Amino acid sequence: MIFRTTPSRTARPALRRVRTTAALRPLRHRLDASLVEEIPFRTSDGVRLGLTRVGTGDPARPVVLLLHGHTASADMFLLPETRNLVDVLLDDGYEPWLLDWRGSCRLPYNETGRRYTYDDVALYDIPEAVAHIRQRIGERPLFVVAHCIGALTLSLSMAAGLVPGLAGVVSQGVFLTPKLAGRTSLRMSVAGELLKTRVDHIPVDFRKVGLWSKYTPLFALASRGDGCPDPTCRILHRSAWGTGASLFVHENLSDSTHDRLAELLGPAPLWILPHLRRIELARSVVRWHDTDHRYRALPPNALDAADRIDTPVLLLAGSENGLWLDSQKLCHEVLARRQPQLDVSYAEIPGYGHLDTFLGRGAALDVFGHILEFLGERR
Repeated sequence: MIFRTTPSRTARPALRRVRTTAALRPLRHRLDASLVEEIPFRTSDGVRLGLTRVGTGDPARPVVLLLHGHTASADMFLLPETRNLVDVLLDDGYEPWLLDWRGSCRLPYNETGRRYTYDDVALYDIPEAVAHIRQRIGERPLFVVAHCIGALTLSLSMAAGLVPGLAGVVSQGVFLTPKLAGRTSLRMSVAGELLKTRVDHIPVDFRKVGLWSKYTPLFALASRGDGCPDPTCRILHRSAWGTGASLFVHENLSDSTHDRLAELLGPAPLWILPHLRRIELARSVVRWHDTDHRYRALPPNALDAADRIDTPVLLLAGSENGLWLDSQKLCHEVLARRQPQLDVSYAEIPGYGHLDTFLGRGAALDVFGHILEFLGERR
């Protein structure tokens, strides 16, 4: 039988209906509630986002903004089952802020509501969140730690000069030079064309779609060659929503985190694929909107405008990254050749993939030290 389940040490989250309003799903954490401030935040193009401050009341702490990847959320930095990045930052004297941009699974936009491109994230979400934070923190240093598409869109904002004066940026997984495996790029192109008339997103929670649904063949395809019995893990671990990429090293996840995958990662919208394909084919972060004057602030090609980056950057990647491969190493080499004046460094984490650099049970020991060292040298 293809879809079997095994007993879990941790109860799986309850089945959720598709949300049609912009109400944020509550964050899961084990912090004192008095430390967590949920801040109402809406972009100038009218999209409600999530902005969260985790503060201790110390007005002297440097600030770190955390940006999740597409279909993830701020939850990836707050895992209550392990020592997470927010814990580490608080203990080291920083004030974490977390942005749920419009690709967050805490919001409904990937499944319902208005469509968007990564131009919108780079033009509205990130710069306006940074501006709001700066209004609150004054002259304190502001760092950014960004994961996956959060880092990719941040690079476009930086190349546009929309977020100047950051104290430092840690980019995990990808930055200015996206590079996918050939089969992943091919599957994205083929699947986008074949499925666009039937579905507009790829779900990850099999319980939400059921056995007799149009998504069943996708889950069946993803299950090939994967030993884990969990359908959600199968469609993510070595399939990445059907693209054939690997999102994490399986044994790096704790049982509790593994059982929360359907909560931590949401559906992937297919209508974003044309922009992602254009980016990957260019091996650079390129603007999607060429004729809409609202997006003229963004450069046509972020790599060509990289000389506008005015902050130190740490390019971080797991040695087993099965999604973006050696994109970060490539970025370091390209920038060293084309923009040698930039302060860009590269660190590779042995034995880690893509998501497990933040979700892994040993990430606090193996990964977060690189981040703290980089921030500490510039605080």
